[in-house]
Amino acid sequence: MPVTDPEKIAIVEARVLNKMICRRCGAINPPGATRCRRCKSKDLRPKKKGSGFKK
Repeated sequence: MPVTDPEKIAIVEARVLNKMICRRCGAINPPGATRCRRCKSKDLRPKKKGSGFKK
């Protein structure tokens, strides 16, 4: 059953998409991270905000 409430959609999108991805090892890090939790690299990128949700 799809969620139609815009407030709940915003909460889910923030929880699922607001992450940092390490370019070196692929680990998922918190949004405010400056270094990777796994390999200690500083090469992080934000998670892509593509159309991953069904509408």
